[in-house]
Amino acid sequence: MEKMTTADQSKVERLDGASLDIAAAKRCELLALFPEVRTEGHNIDFDRLRLVLGEAVDSGKERFGLTWPGKTACFKTIQAPSTATLLPCPEKSADFDTTENLIIEGDNLEVLKLLQKSYLGKIKMIYIDPPYNTGNNFIYPDDYSESLQTYLQYTGQVDADGKKFATNSDTEGRFHSKWLNMMYPRLYLARNLLRDDGAIFVSIDDNEAHDLRSIMNDIFGEENYLATLFVQVRFAEKTLAEKNDFQKVIEQVHVYRKTDAFVPLRPSSEYSLEPFSWEIATTGEGKERQIGGRKVRIFAPGEYQIVRVEPSIDALKETWATGAVLKGNASGKFFGDHLAPRKGEDGLGALYRVEGIGEDGLGYRYFTGPKREDATKGKFYSGVPISRRAELASGTATRNEPIVNFRDLSHAFGNCRHEGMIEFRDGKKPTAFLRWLLDMAVADGDTVLDFFAGSGSLAHAVLAANEKDQGRRKFVLVQLPEPAEDYGFETIADLCEERVRRVIRKLNEADNGTLPLGDGKSQDRGFRVFRLAQSNVEEWDSTIEHDPDSLAEQLKLGVDHLRHDRSDLDIVFEVLLKSGYPLSESVTEETIEGKRVYSVADGAFLMCLDRSLTLESLRAIAARKPERVLLLDEGFAGNDQLKANAVQSFATKTTVLRTL
Repeated sequence: MEKMTTADQSKVERLDGASLDIAAAKRCELLALFPEVRTEGHNIDFDRLRLVLGEAVDSGKERFGLTWPGKTACFKTIQAPSTATLLPCPEKSADFDTTENLIIEGDNLEVLKLLQKSYLGKIKMIYIDPPYNTGNNFIYPDDYSESLQTYLQYTGQVDADGKKFATNSDTEGRFHSKWLNMMYPRLYLARNLLRDDGAIFVSIDDNEAHDLRSIMNDIFGEENYLATLFVQVRFAEKTLAEKNDFQKVIEQVHVYRKTDAFVPLRPSSEYSLEPFSWEIATTGEGKERQIGGRKVRIFAPGEYQIVRVEPSIDALKETWATGAVLKGNASGKFFGDHLAPRKGEDGLGALYRVEGIGEDGLGYRYFTGPKREDATKGKFYSGVPISRRAELASGTATRNEPIVNFRDLSHAFGNCRHEGMIEFRDGKKPTAFLRWLLDMAVADGDTVLDFFAGSGSLAHAVLAANEKDQGRRKFVLVQLPEPAEDYGFETIADLCEERVRRVIRKLNEADNGTLPLGDGKSQDRGFRVFRLAQSNVEEWDSTIEHDPDSLAEQLKLGVDHLRHDRSDLDIVFEVLLKSGYPLSESVTEETIEGKRVYSVADGAFLMCLDRSLTLESLRAIAARKPERVLLLDEGFAGNDQLKANAVQSFATKTTVLRTL
């Protein structure tokens, strides 16, 4: 990539051929937060950083946390930029020109690196169903430091050299370490893609559930752990492993948020007045005390009556002050801290009216103490909250229910093999399960990511959710092209694409002859397919022999550095990907002064890959006043005067000019 020199007024950028430099980005963030730790050359004084943070760490001391052979190398893997690209495959896609959904064929580690610029902070929810490390069920690069090369050899894009993808046998040493080395970099890179209000859901069983929690605590922060969901995936009465002492019927889903900006979408129900069916009447004056900093009037048995009445907005609700209520509720905490210990002083069955507590506008709250010598529990009585009264008056009162962390989906798991009209037996997840997860985190317009896509169940679930409410949720799937001859497909990636294609076809057939619903916006029932491959730009090979013929061959790349087997569209999308544009960006083709020009984002970015540029075509492109322009350096054919004129044409425009 060559940077052109222009007049002071023009803006010229160098197109970076690699993915986002994770380490450099993190250093910039640290220096922005702590400018006082900057040294010469924009480096970081880590000893000073420790002092700024109020601690001095002795690296020889033991620390709490999970460590394993290869953890340090994981960071080298994360920080190594990818020089690959994603080639568009319109012939395998559905509605390529208009869809915002993506299916990417490739090693997910490399793909996650390539998505760092375009999708940084744009994904609302990630769901993955990674290998459970059972000893024989996953494929991964033997050499993580050469992930791209290994992948290219595995897919036949370059000659093999003994490197391969393989299973992780439990008879090998470092059985758990290899799995962690596979998972850690992928989860680390995935976190960067989440929005601040995003969350990740990871399926797992008890083989690696504990280790997964440990590395997710390390990457996302223990404070961002939300829950572990337990899912029954098998019928307890059906087992094919009678020799086992224990039958596994449960799988888990670990849920983490990126930051505290994430708010789960809890299920809602109509706010009912049914529990508000109690009234309290006092007949005596009681005695007044100061308890816990509040004025409290205490009534003995016989000085009050608690009676059940017809539910109404003015009645009270009865709540036991026990269990979690004693910690998570202000009234429950007051009872546990101050009233429960008083049964010896106030006697059994006392009624307390505590002033200045509650959100129901009464100004007080009633509590009852224990009624038996061996009892410690009591109750409190609350009215309809003021906020609910206003909602009830308008007829729109609803309440959010907590998300229950267990669900029996054994029937759905047992009958999902043919979902999507595609048979798949390798850990296929039912759409009912994924719809349950989507409903917790994803609203209309959000984007979800699955980089262990398998048969494409998440895409099916997204399409089904959109069908239900006419929404525009979007999906990004990544799948390694593992062999799938047993299912009648060349690869699992091919199987995934065909499943999504069949689901779309069935939805479209069901819609034929029906009237459109909602606001008239059509649902996105398509997907763009991309394939991981070597960059369109051939790079200098530093390992060649230093003889004249070899060096002369390499020097030709200074002029002819684009791979000859690549199309203009391949180059366009690599430029977009490495310039930070999403792969779903609109790209149209037009002709300007006889030259083919690719227009991106409604003309904001124009690319002309013609090998014979003219002054007229350059001036016509400049007249469009694009924000960015990309031209092939080869298009100037060594004509320095034409290049100087190009610089002059864009010098007075607010345009960034690049050459490739």
